[in-house]
Amino acid sequence: MAEPIKMSEHVYALPIGAVLMGTPTTIFPALILDEAHGATLVDTGIPGMEGLFQTALRTLKLSWTDVKRIIVTHHDLDHIGSLPAILAASGAEVLALEAEVPYVQGEKPGQKQPSPEMLASMPPEMQAVFANPPKAHVTQVLHDGEVLDFAGGVKVIATPGHTVGHLSLYVQQDGVLITGDAMTSAGGQLNGPVARMTPDMGQALKSVQKLAQESAKAVLTYHGGLVLEDAAAQLVRVAAEADS
Repeated sequence: MAEPIKMSEHVYALPIGAVLMGTPTTIFPALILDEAHGATLVDTGIPGMEGLFQTALRTLKLSWTDVKRIIVTHHDLDHIGSLPAILAASGAEVLALEAEVPYVQGEKPGQKQPSPEMLASMPPEMQAVFANPPKAHVTQVLHDGEVLDFAGGVKVIATPGHTVGHLSLYVQQDGVLITGDAMTSAGGQLNGPVARMTPDMGQALKSVQKLAQESAKAVLTYHGGLVLEDAAAQLVRVAAEADS
């Protein structure tokens, strides 16, 4: 795991190496720090990553007891995979957008279940994960537009399309936009959502336009990482592309 990257006063990106669908990559969960209100983890990677998160916390001179809440952008396996283990270690609150709650809690099957053919081609350990996917009780239901009272105010933005209850976060005081999978990036260049992983692309493109209304100084995408150069202009560009 690479060192945590400080994006602003309150926000760190946590670069973690992973293998997704057979391809090595890096994912970028976020950590939002607030001395008065404790740390907030945004997404938890694939199953078995709790040790890597613990290492990141130690690098920042933190422990599991400092993590007071876990915000789930959505229920895909690479975002909630280590949620049960991290929840057991930290005792944190779990927050998710209202439409996503039944998926996070395991009351509904995931929106992107592999086909029987795909499942049969997976190793036994992955078959077991899909047979009993990670889940957790959501202790705080979030709503579009509400502002959470830590780190100078964190705005919840409903960004459906990738899943029905996908959310993004805007750390207002810092000007940092955390997009989850609502947007992607590569080499510091911002891009829209990936069509093959997005069940409702029309809704996802509307969500991109919604995100562009925020005056972001920096953007963190879960797949691709940091967008620091002309972030606001890049948001406008991708929103315009979504509208074309």
